Formats: sequence, C-alpha cells, structure tokens
Amino acid sequence: MIKYIALYRTPADPQSFDAKYFESHKPLIDKVPGLVRQEIAKVSRTFVPGFLNDSEPYLIAELYFESKEAMKAGFASPEWQAAGANLTEIGGMELVAMFAAEVVE
Repeated sequence: MIKYIALYRTPADPQSFDAKYFESHKPLIDKVPGLVRQEIAKVSRTFVPGFLNDSEPYLIAELYFESKEAMKAGFASPEWQAAGANLTEIGGMELVAMFAAEVVE
C-alpha cells in the first residue's frame, strides 16, 4: 500500500479555506480511481513549534492506494486533474507540501 500525503499550512482565512476544501475539492478527490480510502485531519496541537519554520500545520490529507501503479493511474486520471485545477483555484497550492510514502507496517 502507498499513500499520498498533503500537508497544509494554516491559511489566512481558515473558515473560507475549509468551506472551499470540503465543498469543492474533497468531492473531486472522492472520485479518483484507485483510491482505497482517505483520512483528513485538522491539526489540533503542534508539539515541536518552529519545525516548519514560520508555518504551522493546519490540515493533513492522506490518500491511500493499493500500489504505486494504482496511485500513478489515479494521478493520470481526469478526476485527479480536475482536483488539481480546483486546488489551484481555491488557493491551496500556495499552502501545501505533498509526499508519497510506502506503508511498511
């Protein structure tokens, strides 16, 4: 299993970002082929302040796929492309760092 992780820093207007993220972006992600499950969590406490310099983590999205191939196919899909375009529209690309991680246990 492999997962895609998106770590968002705190937006200037969290309420507006949340509305856009959950009303328009997440429904697009829900349709990505090969997506096994997803977890979205809001950071409630930072235990090591300053680790990310001046940015504080706000939201973590974890998207799980069965394999690297399934993730690559999902990334090549029109659904993923639409989600990426939407993220740009809602201002999220300025706030996010993205990673892929193989689940080892």
